[in-house]
Formats: sequence, structure tokens, C-alpha cells
Amino acid sequence: MSSTFFIPAVNVMGLGCLDEAMIAIRNYGFRKALIVTDAGLAKAGVAGKVADLLAQQDIESVIFDGAKPNPSIANVERGLGLLKESRCDFVVSLGGGSPHDCAKGIALCATNGGQIRDYEGVDRSGKPQLPLIAINTTAGTASEMTRFCIITDESRHVKMAIVDRNVTPLMSVNDPALMLAMPKGLTAATGMDALTHAIEAYVSTAASPITDACALKAITLISNNLRLAVRDGNDLAARENMAYAQFLAGMAFNNASLGFVHAMAHQLGGFYDLPHGVCNAVLLPHVQSFNASVCASRLTDVGRAMGVDTHLSGPEKGAQAAIAAIVSLARDVEIPAGLRELGVRLGDVPVLAANALKDACGLTNPRAADQRQIEEIFRSAF
Repeated sequence: MSSTFFIPAVNVMGLGCLDEAMIAIRNYGFRKALIVTDAGLAKAGVAGKVADLLAQQDIESVIFDGAKPNPSIANVERGLGLLKESRCDFVVSLGGGSPHDCAKGIALCATNGGQIRDYEGVDRSGKPQLPLIAINTTAGTASEMTRFCIITDESRHVKMAIVDRNVTPLMSVNDPALMLAMPKGLTAATGMDALTHAIEAYVSTAASPITDACALKAITLISNNLRLAVRDGNDLAARENMAYAQFLAGMAFNNASLGFVHAMAHQLGGFYDLPHGVCNAVLLPHVQSFNASVCASRLTDVGRAMGVDTHLSGPEKGAQAAIAAIVSLARDVEIPAGLRELGVRLGDVPVLAANALKDACGLTNPRAADQRQIEEIFRSAF
């Protein structure tokens, strides 16, 4: 079976690497950037700092701080309008998954025309997006280096999965110094998001030896460092290890894709505007319990990567030990125990399940499911 490996052309990472990245940006010859970020990073002065660093390289910029959590079609449209009005020739995304996804939507529509909803699905665009430099401030989504773009269609109350080689950023930047300000809750949620990426990629039907290696190393790094990063946000070693872990997990799922955890979590985000990482963390053990009958040996590998001694147990027990380790990690970083705590309503489960079955992320789940089975997984997570 053939496969294509997607990753940005340039990836700058490590403590203090932002300055190095600025020199690389200058060398592309860009003139004016649209900096896409959120209101919090703009208010904290981080966006202004990036604008100043670009100015030192003789690059003008304008800041768009309208990337909301779970960015919407309207967010993309407003950013696109500012980009055109300001005549920017490239985009810089600054933040976590929401600014990166919003920026991808803007950059894709800037060159392909139409609205972002036109590109829902797999490889629907015809042209490369406007050049995008993605500067990351969280350790979880890996959106700074993937071909995935998730945008909420508020009229349908769904998250659109846009999986398109043309939304892959030109350059990703992961400087752990930018991640020190992450609060505990966000550190936990994004870290569990990264764990979900790695596990879903490892059990995916599109997994390969390359994605397997990335996924297992990511799982080990997250298992060893997420608790430390949550407990002490200034632990630079833990922050740097989590930055590498989420990038490795991104390499894995960007090429092996995902599964029902993401297909289901997208519906919770679109329906209730819930944080994506938390939804993934709550659903992860329940989906893997469903998958265990077809990929017990792979889940045993996951448990081993998390430090569980699975050598003396068979695949079935190894899979259950892995699921227990996932639950333990989520509990230790104070992820809510179930969907009820998030305000999800049981009466909405049928429509959530129906929409999840339409999500492109579910196509590579190791075990197929029908409407009734997806509903059962949702209910088990309450």
C-alpha cells in the first residue's frame, strides 16, 4: 500500500527558536503579514511582540484577533476581509488550534475563492493557500503542522473537517518559551488532545511504520511529562518535551488520520461550543473500549508506551490496562469524568451520532460502527 507523508517544509523548534524563525521568514521575501490570533494573546501583548519582531525584519503586519475558540465561518470571513483590505501577501497564525485553523481557512479562501464551507471534506481545493507561518503557543492540537482545518458551521451546528494538502503551513514554529503562560486547564486539555492524536493514529487503518514510530514516542513523552507540565507550568523541560510530543503526534495523525474520538468530539464542539481537548479526553477511553475487540495488540503497545507492564498479559488484558492508564492520566490532570459534567444532553445523542458518522475523521477508525453503536459510545461516556 502506498502512502504520502505530509509535513510543513520547514519546522523550527526548541527553547528560544522564535528569533531564528524570524530570520527564516525574512528570507522568504514577504512584505506584509496578517497575524491571526485570539483576543487573549492580543491583550497579553504576545501578538504585538510578534509584530515587532517582524518589523525588525522589515516586514509590515496587521493583527486580526478575531479567532474564537472553535472558530466559525464568520471568523474566517472577517479575517479574509481584513487580509484583502490590507493587501497582505502572507499569513502568520499565533496561538493554539483555533487561530491556526482560522488562519488556514483565511489563507485557503484567499487563493481559491468562495467560502470555507466549499472545502469541507478531503482535498477539495485546487490551488495552494496563501503562504502560512504557524507560530504555536500550546502543546496539543498540532494544527501548526497539519493538513487538517476544523471550522464550525454555526448554521448547522457542526464542525467541518477540512482535510486538504493545501492547508499545510509553509513553516511551523514551536518555542516552549511561548507556552509557559498556558494555564493548568488548557495545558491538561491540549495535552490530552495530543495523546488522542497519537493513540488514534496508532490504531488507525492507515497507520504505517513511520506514523507508528511517531505515535509511540509521543505517547511516552506525554505520559512522562503532562502531569509535570500541569503541576508546574514553569517546568521548562516538561514544556519542551510536551512541545516535541504534540509535534510527533501531529506527524502521526497528519498521515494516518484519526478515528471516532475526533469524529464524535467535533460534534460536541459544534453543538455545545465545548473545548475540543476536553471532549477528546472524555471520549478516548470509551472509543478505545469499543475498538479493543479488533486492535487489542495495538492498544497493548499503547499501554507499554505509557509505562504499563503488559509483557505477562495477553492482548485483551493489555488493552484494558492501556485504557485504565488513559483514564488515570486524565483523572490526574483533572479532566471532567463524563459528558454530563460538560452539559451534554442525552436527548441530543441521536443527532450527535448521526453527524459523527458523516465526519471524515471516522473513516480510518479500526472498527466500523453504525448509528446505534455510536449512540452507545456516547451514552457510555456520560
